[in-house]
Amino acid sequence: MSPYAMSMLMSSLAMGTIITLSSSHWFLAWMGLEINTLAIIPLMTKMHHPRATESATKYFLTQATASALLLFSAAMNAWMTGEWTIVDMNSYIPTTILTIALAIKLGIAPFHPWLPDVLQGLDMMTCLILSTWQKLAPMALLILTSHQLNTSLLTLMALASAIIGGWGALNQTQMRKIMAYSSIAHLGWMTLVISFAPGLALLNLTIYLMMTSSMFVMLMALNATNMNKLSISWLKTPTLTASMMTGLLSLGGLPPLSGFLPKWLILQEMTKHHLGALSTVMALSALLSLFFYLRLSYMISMTSPPNISNANLAWRKKNNLSLINPILIVLSTMLMPITPMLLM
Repeated sequence: MSPYAMSMLMSSLAMGTIITLSSSHWFLAWMGLEINTLAIIPLMTKMHHPRATESATKYFLTQATASALLLFSAAMNAWMTGEWTIVDMNSYIPTTILTIALAIKLGIAPFHPWLPDVLQGLDMMTCLILSTWQKLAPMALLILTSHQLNTSLLTLMALASAIIGGWGALNQTQMRKIMAYSSIAHLGWMTLVISFAPGLALLNLTIYLMMTSSMFVMLMALNATNMNKLSISWLKTPTLTASMMTGLLSLGGLPPLSGFLPKWLILQEMTKHHLGALSTVMALSALLSLFFYLRLSYMISMTSPPNISNANLAWRKKNNLSLINPILIVLSTMLMPITPMLLM
């Protein structure tokens, strides 16, 4: 792709998200989401492969459906209340339609099936954008309207996301699908707490973005798209592979890594609201996710593939890692010491 076209598309992506984040009017927010969707579709199809075209088509159809529902809920709310502002969603039907629209946009269960299929057909860089940047605008709208949304519906979707996100990745071997199910599970935790403490949902989103970004950057550096490629990566880049193992355990929420911090605070918040049974189910669903992260960590660090080299070290190419990679790895694994500051 031409550098000019790429810079224009990346600028449009940034502009779409910024328009949505800074708007107080539903029409402007919808316009930002549309710019976002239309800017990423050429990035998806730049590989000129049938799978990439299929992914772009699926993504366009699901996002168009979600945008139509969002505009419909905003128009219905304006018809009922005479207000187009984002924070004035007081009627039951428009808020329910809005919740469904944003759930489709984000890939929250039960509206999740498009996400693993779409990610599987894309290159790693587009997967990174889709899993991180594209979550910002819908999540911002969800946080802005969280005090008016149906808490029972959000809780049900959160439970379904956490369970499906853990269960769905158990039999996957492709890294992009595993990261898609990981995204679904993390979105479940954010959706659960968003009605009770939007600040905690924002913290969870921030840590999720850092962990997922560092994971995709490491996968790009190792050129690993499935578990078999990952299992021989320690021969080529042992330091990066050790960092990836730590990153995977952080994604699984194992203490004392960064991923444990939001889960701990969310479970604490749930027990304050006397939702002990719900907290227990969510904690048990996190064990499903932890199982496949542990399996990946085991494959990376403790298994030797049958086609291992006879030499002590395999041929190592020069790593073209940028400065951002070590920063992301540190942030995605070592944020636990800031917990007292957050609790204050």
